[in-house]
Amino acid sequence: MPRKDHVIIAGAGFAGLACARELGRRNVRATIIDRQNYHLFVPLLYQVATAALSPADIAEPVRKILRRYRSVDIRLGEVTEVDQKRNAIVMGDGTRLPYDRLVIATGSRYNYFGHPEWEAAAPGIKSISDARLLRSRLLSLFEQAEHEIDPGRQASLMTIVVVGGGPTGVEMAGAIAELARYTLARDFHHIDPSSARVLLVEAGERLLAAFPETLSTYTHERLKRMGVEVRLRASVEAIGGDQIRIAGKAMRVGAIIWGAGIKASPVGAWLGVETDRIGRVPVAPDLSVPQCPGVYVLGDCASLAGADGRTPLPALAQVAKQQGTHLGRTMAINLRDRTPIPPFRFRDRGNTAVIGRNAAIFDFGRWRLRGRLAWLLWAIVHVYLLVGFDKRLLVSIQWLWRYFTYQRGARLITTPPRSPSGQDIAAEHQPPEQKADARHAPD
Repeated sequence: MPRKDHVIIAGAGFAGLACARELGRRNVRATIIDRQNYHLFVPLLYQVATAALSPADIAEPVRKILRRYRSVDIRLGEVTEVDQKRNAIVMGDGTRLPYDRLVIATGSRYNYFGHPEWEAAAPGIKSISDARLLRSRLLSLFEQAEHEIDPGRQASLMTIVVVGGGPTGVEMAGAIAELARYTLARDFHHIDPSSARVLLVEAGERLLAAFPETLSTYTHERLKRMGVEVRLRASVEAIGGDQIRIAGKAMRVGAIIWGAGIKASPVGAWLGVETDRIGRVPVAPDLSVPQCPGVYVLGDCASLAGADGRTPLPALAQVAKQQGTHLGRTMAINLRDRTPIPPFRFRDRGNTAVIGRNAAIFDFGRWRLRGRLAWLLWAIVHVYLLVGFDKRLLVSIQWLWRYFTYQRGARLITTPPRSPSGQDIAAEHQPPEQKADARHAPD
């Protein structure tokens, strides 16, 4: 019996998982590798950070998702190198795995534009641990402010800065404003959480630059109505300790959250090829890397021009998922009878961002939605994209409960939070047994 070709997929995000499913349906021998044992629905990660959902609501074990596909193996680990001479990948523990085809879909991380030292004080949210840490930090700020006797210090603790006016920044700023003004409003005796200052900083001319200007203007106005202070044409110049300097003015804050841009994982270095300015690898229309036979790059790691032939496709879940589905389906045919893999064609399902309660925007190109109807459509789309019926049902029930009660059920401080200066908050005086209990607290 002839040996089956072996496809290795690095990354179990939207692109990698979609590719693995298509290969599994066609009984292609494949191995999918990821550092985590779960697939994470990243678009809703900000809701974990703002206590709206728990991590388990937006994550599903990869083995559970792929268990019906007997030809697909799952391996826990991290790819650190690609040995193209031997057609093998090298993992963090030194293990080498040979491949016939390699699919890289390892995603992206936040871009600090030449200031990596800012990350400790201004974290982004790309993982469950990021979201839990940020949730603990945000909730701890109000706990500290409750017993702070210095009015100036109390005000700075309740000042939260979100950097970046893209969808992530807009959604995060809106969610924090709702958390402070509705969920926490009656929970404290000595402070008024609704007086918290939420500042959204954008270096460009307007929010949501990828959207039409009418939707950008609506978003700006809606955030202001929610109490979010928006600063445009304002660049972050320095971050240090509990201070941030914006457009020449320094201020003390309780928390800084980064959402100002992304850069691809180090795929270019693994393959020894040139990348664009944010680290994406240019790929051919069939998603292959021209200089690397048998290697394909998908999702946030890939730079592929859209319909206009110039602008690269955006780093969106729908792009990654469509690329993974296309490559998995057509690669299976190619491995069977060597039919060339056809060019990938992106089918735009619309771009969306949620602002807050009853407020979202949807851009379908020719027509646009905003307000309550867009918000309902946003909710339906995101519930549909969640993996597993139980997750869809659970999240729908929780959103309905939140809508009618304004309450959030995941307001737990489970991770020792750090202040912008990097110091643990309220943990240094705990007895050792309490610190151990905190590390293992449920979510």
